[in-house]
Amino acid sequence: MKACDVLRTFALIAGAPSFADHLNQASRDFFSAVKDGLAAAGVPFEVDPALVRGLDYYTHTAFEFVTTHLGAQGTVLGGGRYDGLIAELGGPPTAGIGWAGGIERLVMLANAVPPAPRPVAIAPLGAAAEAKALGIARALRRQGIAVEQDYRGNMKRRMQRANKLNARAAIILGDDELARGVVQLKDLDSGVQREVAIDALAAELRD
Repeated sequence: MKACDVLRTFALIAGAPSFADHLNQASRDFFSAVKDGLAAAGVPFEVDPALVRGLDYYTHTAFEFVTTHLGAQGTVLGGGRYDGLIAELGGPPTAGIGWAGGIERLVMLANAVPPAPRPVAIAPLGAAAEAKALGIARALRRQGIAVEQDYRGNMKRRMQRANKLNARAAIILGDDELARGVVQLKDLDSGVQREVAIDALAAELRD
């Protein structure tokens, strides 16, 4: 459609009769109740007499949610009531309302996803330590602490993988630590390593 055709169409619409002037009393009452409900909920709205949804089975109110942040593609979702649809399809009279949204447009409006929390890497040495590490990881995750486990390679490679994951700390557990109920907790930012009781790990990592 050419620009001149669009302008001519808008001029015709502006001079056309308004739907709002030709509603029966039931529709007027219904629409008033909708507007009162929106006002009571603090939802800003604008009545658009020229709004037309593309499906013939809409009844009563049709609506669109729009934004000024996406340029010309400002409608992000729309819908309305279709109380007569089920009956038209052969079913019992059933009230209905529905909407469809543009996923891409909604994503464009979404807030930036916060960065994932930096995990803690567990590096067990030996079969017994690996078994114990499973329980440690489970207990820490229940406390809301992100945990990555690594069982492959020597300690140097495990620390390299922990750094690649941007882990904030590494939990090192071998047979000696296991016998004493402790782990070596290494801060991967400062490089400081200290011994921590397994039962105190969650509290240490939350601080």
